[in-house]
Amino acid sequence: MTNTDDDSVSVIDPSTNAVIDTITAAEGIGDGPIGVAVDLPRARAYVANNGDGIVNGTVSVIDTSTHQVVGPPIIVGLSPFGVAVDSTRARAYVTNAGDATVSVINTVTNAVIDTISLGTSALGVAVDPTRARAYVTNEGHDSVSVIDTNTNAVIDTITEAEGIGDGPFAVAVDTRRARAYVTNANDDNVSVINTSTNQVVGSPITVGDTPQGVAVDPQRPRAYVTNLFDDTVSVINTANSQVVATIGGLGDAPAGVAVDPRRRRAYVANLFSDNVSVINTATNQVIEPPVIVGDRPTGVVVF
Repeated sequence: MTNTDDDSVSVIDPSTNAVIDTITAAEGIGDGPIGVAVDLPRARAYVANNGDGIVNGTVSVIDTSTHQVVGPPIIVGLSPFGVAVDSTRARAYVTNAGDATVSVINTVTNAVIDTISLGTSALGVAVDPTRARAYVTNEGHDSVSVIDTNTNAVIDTITEAEGIGDGPFAVAVDTRRARAYVTNANDDNVSVINTSTNQVVGSPITVGDTPQGVAVDPQRPRAYVTNLFDDTVSVINTANSQVVATIGGLGDAPAGVAVDPRRRRAYVANLFSDNVSVINTATNQVIEPPVIVGDRPTGVVVF
C-alpha cells in the first residue's frame, strides 16, 4: 500500500489484516509513491515515486520476502504514475504522466530498456500477458493506447469516438475473458474493451461519482470500481457487464483497489481517511474495521 503524502509503503498481512511493516523514505522509498505492482516469480514490488513534477521521477524496488528496498532507485520519466508487471516477459511498465511516455524496466536487471512515447498524457496501465499487450489510459486525450509487449510498439489507439469516455483513469485486464475495464472519471462510467480485437464492446457501464480504481477477480466474473466522490465501490458482473452491487460503508475517497481471489477479499485505499477498507467478495460486505495506514494511501497490490 503506497502512502503518497508521507513517502512510505505499508505492508498488510492479509491473513490478519494488520500492518506488519512500514517502509519509509529513509529506507529507500522516493518522493510521492503512488503506483505499485508485483513481480511474483522474482519476489519484487515496483513502486512509482511521482516526485515533484520538475525532475524525473523514480521507481523503488522492494524485496517482498524481506520488505527491504533493493538497489538504487530506477530513474524513469516525469511524474511516474502507474505500474504494471508482465512476469512472463520479465518487464515492468511505468506510465510517466508528465512527459506522456512509458518506461519499460527489465525486472531481472532492473534497468530501463525502452521508453515508449505516446504523445498524450499517460496514467493507468494494465498488462494482458496472454495476448502480449499493455493498455495505457490517456486521461487528457480520452483514449487508450495499446502496446505490443513483445516489441514495445504502440499498435493501436482506442479513442473517444470508438467508445472510450471522458477522462479515462485506470484500467484492469480480465485475461480469462479477454476484456479490459477502463474507468472514465468524468463520465461516471466504465468502458469495456475486447482485448482480442481492441474494440469497445457494448454500452458504457454506469457506476458512481468519479470512478478511479478498478480491479478484476480472475476467478469469479466480477470487477470492483472505486467511486471517489460518493465513497462507494461498484461491483460489475463481467459475464454480462451489469452492476450487481454498490458497496457503502467505506472510508473517505476510495481510490486504489486490489482483489485477493484466494481469500475472497478486496482491499480499498481510502485516500482522505488514511485507511484501507476490506470487502468480503463473496458477500460484498465490508467485514473488517478499516486498517490504519499512512498519509494519503493510493496504490494497492495483493500477492
